[in-house]
Amino acid sequence: MVPNEGAQQASAGEGRSARISDEAELIPTLEMAFAPLHKAAFGVATGVAGAILMAALTIATLLSARAGAFPLGLLGQYFTGYSVTWGGVLVGALWGFAVAFVGGWFIAFCRNLALALVAFTYRTRAELDQTREFLDHI
Repeated sequence: MVPNEGAQQASAGEGRSARISDEAELIPTLEMAFAPLHKAAFGVATGVAGAILMAALTIATLLSARAGAFPLGLLGQYFTGYSVTWGGVLVGALWGFAVAFVGGWFIAFCRNLALALVAFTYRTRAELDQTREFLDHI
């Protein structure tokens, strides 16, 4: 037996176990990174942000000395009942929530669909690569 052979085998075993432990830590991280988004939760989160933004814009326009410089009232053409008034803050917040909720839900849906298609493609290619030479061995 060569004197360094045991040391080389021990270091190779340690390297393999370190690599396996790194992979074991990496897999849950990747699963979380590529987990599908909950569409309703993402929609509510973006909806709340949209409602706060609409309310804040309306309040800032009401309290601003240069309110005429920013034509926020034109949103009344798209959002029924909206105007740059204190009552319009609530209507704008409701419309902001509704529009941002639908947008957020759709973004989550598209992301989940894209990830599912990519995962399906990779999984199918891997399965085909594994069975490519299957008929050659029969």
